[in-house]
Amino acid sequence: MPGPSPGLRRALLGLWAGLGLGILGISAVALEPFWADLQPRVALVERGGSLWLNCSTNCPRPERGGLETSLRRNGTQRGLRWLARQLVDIREPETQPVCFFRCARRTLQARGLIRTFQRPDRVELAQLPPWQPVGENFTLSCRVPGAGPRASLTLTLLRSGQELIRRSFVGEPPRARGAMLTATVLARREDHRVNFSCLAELDLRPQGLGLFANSSAPRQLRTFAMPPLSPSLIAPRVLEVGSERPVTCTMDGLFPAPEAGVYLSLGDQRLYPNVTLDGDSLVATATATASAEQEGTKQLMCVVTLGGESREILENLTVYNAPWLDDLDCPRSWTWPEGPEQTLHCEARGNPEPSVHCARPDGGAVLALGLLGPVTRALAGTYRCTAVNGQGQAVKDVTLTVEYAPALDSIGCPEHITWLEGTEASLSCVAHGVPPPSVSCVRSGKEEVMEGLLHVAREHAGTYRCEAINARGSAAKNVAVTVEYGPSFEELGCPSNWTWVEGSGKLFSCEVDGKPEPRVECVGSEGASEGIVLPLVSSNSDPRNSMTPGNLSPGIYLCNATNRHGSTVKTVVVSAESPPQMDESSCPSHQTWLEGAEATALACSARGRPSPRVRCSREGAARLERLQVSREDAGTYRCVATNAHGTDSRTVTVGVEYRPVVAELAASPPSVRPGGNFTLTCRAEAWPPAQISWRAPPGALNLGLSSNNSTLSVAGAMGSHGGEYECAATNAHGRHARRITVRVAGPWLWVAVGGAAGGAALLAAGAGLAFYVQSTACKKGEYNVQEAESSGEAVCLNGAGGTPGAEGGAETPGTAESPADGEVFAIQLTSS
Repeated sequence: MPGPSPGLRRALLGLWAGLGLGILGISAVALEPFWADLQPRVALVERGGSLWLNCSTNCPRPERGGLETSLRRNGTQRGLRWLARQLVDIREPETQPVCFFRCARRTLQARGLIRTFQRPDRVELAQLPPWQPVGENFTLSCRVPGAGPRASLTLTLLRSGQELIRRSFVGEPPRARGAMLTATVLARREDHRVNFSCLAELDLRPQGLGLFANSSAPRQLRTFAMPPLSPSLIAPRVLEVGSERPVTCTMDGLFPAPEAGVYLSLGDQRLYPNVTLDGDSLVATATATASAEQEGTKQLMCVVTLGGESREILENLTVYNAPWLDDLDCPRSWTWPEGPEQTLHCEARGNPEPSVHCARPDGGAVLALGLLGPVTRALAGTYRCTAVNGQGQAVKDVTLTVEYAPALDSIGCPEHITWLEGTEASLSCVAHGVPPPSVSCVRSGKEEVMEGLLHVAREHAGTYRCEAINARGSAAKNVAVTVEYGPSFEELGCPSNWTWVEGSGKLFSCEVDGKPEPRVECVGSEGASEGIVLPLVSSNSDPRNSMTPGNLSPGIYLCNATNRHGSTVKTVVVSAESPPQMDESSCPSHQTWLEGAEATALACSARGRPSPRVRCSREGAARLERLQVSREDAGTYRCVATNAHGTDSRTVTVGVEYRPVVAELAASPPSVRPGGNFTLTCRAEAWPPAQISWRAPPGALNLGLSSNNSTLSVAGAMGSHGGEYECAATNAHGRHARRITVRVAGPWLWVAVGGAAGGAALLAAGAGLAFYVQSTACKKGEYNVQEAESSGEAVCLNGAGGTPGAEGGAETPGTAESPADGEVFAIQLTSS
């Protein structure tokens, strides 16, 4: 049996070698597992610090390796199986660098963990209240921004160095940074002027680092207690001019009492007390001295302040000189309602008993003391009451107030008010009435009361209902508020760009917001429109030039709106557009195409802006899609131009012209003998109609042509009429010709003269020649007439006694004839 071929042997050897190397590789991997290592695997670095990482492998020849991390790098050192890289400005709370090597078509990886820590450099204790009431809670809030990791933080709130509350954040996520500790503390008396602080500790000793601690600045707390009751005031009710009496103000339950303040006064006169303390009690004593300038009723006031709070007490003290008008016996004011009868009393004290007289200081009305009388508003006013006895006199001013229901008139509360936008105004309706009425104005449909100064806006316009109320009744009135404002343009009412459509008769609408209604005028500033006034729809426009919309000039116009509160200007760009328009120049009503030319669209365009879209369609039947023009495309088309402003249409008649083709070239009669007549007819297809021309054989005389040259006639045919005739059809698009060969043969007289022998010989020779011609030149048989663009191959008509055709010609369909009289005549057609 033959052995394996050399090629097979080489394949087997390669297979065994590959298997052997694979087994060795598997053994090597089994004996030597490869790894990648990253040192340090876990590291804790202070935020902003740096760290060297060492990435190594035991792979003998690693293909490649690297260290992947998002941290900034400063330097790298590497060897065959290791690389070291310095990472700087480490700020992320936690990152995981990856060491990798490619070895034996495997990727070896080692992942590390780098965490940062930040010392508690800032420990902030929130501000404490300047004074804290005893028995109420206050909040201590400590904040340590950025420090971490939070799981290693402990915050402690301290009171006078003693631990108040402590909190650690064990269990927080490793990435968490910063911490806050808030506590609610009850204020005590013993906390007065005590310092509070916050201690932050970052314990990294379990990670091999240290304990980092920091404290906040101390905050001092001041506590106080003050009862809600007013102080007590011990003082005389009356005080004669020139005399002195002690005044005492006391208050209990004050803490800290030494920090309390006391203010004593009699009218405008400040009294400076002597203050004594007894535990939580305060006693302030001062001397009140009455002077003649203080005569009358004065207020004696005592105010005690502590911890930002105050308590006060007010009492009246009357300073008098004989005689004396006391407020109890002669009140300083009377208030009576208008209408009912009243009795006025004013009595004086003194010895002997004084007499009292009350009259207006200007010498007017006198009050009838002790008498009953009607009360009118005319009695209202201030009266001077004088008490006189032998010891002197006392004077006192008395005010009589007559109350009546409110009234709103057009002077104090007009029916119509006009404000100007942007100014400050108030809807203040003044009502007549005693006591002075309170007036409130509410906008119709709303509940909000209009109070104080308003920054006037146009939405404040409307109808308001104002109501005046006092103790004697009420009155109401509607007030219409109009807010006027200067002109302003809005894009919706007066667009910056306006398109005028020719023939539309449309005017530019420029609505302006303003009150009173502004007057608007738009004047051209650039281009063809300079100085021209743009007609406006607005009835309040004031164009200076008369201009119809038919001749509006596009360009840039400046629209100026004015009312009594100002003016404003807006630039308007006016452009002109027009509906489609087609005429004979842009879309001729008669168009001509050339058959065989590349098919194109009708030559129809339209004027108009925007540029109209023109579409043409054939009437009656759709035009077939062709690459070239066909005479079937002729017909009537309708072209429609369209744009955004309308349509226009035209009817177009399309004629298709084509180059001439001689469609028919024929002889009549088909057989002609010498001396006979024949006619050649040439018919051509062409548009425009072709001009027919003939080319006859040299020497052919007496040729007759029809009026349009379509027929050529010969009367009395002779030998000179034999040969090639060409009919050519010509128009503006080309020329086409066809040829026909006419052969005229005379009688074979030489056969009769030569005798039978010679005739037989001649006949034999002719027969041989005919056989030769038939067997050579006419082997192809009988052919039809060829067109001018055909191959031009000679066409032979074979038959009894037939003759070959002219060179390059083509015969008319049929066969040549051999007449009975022995004359031979043949007509052949050729093309060129």
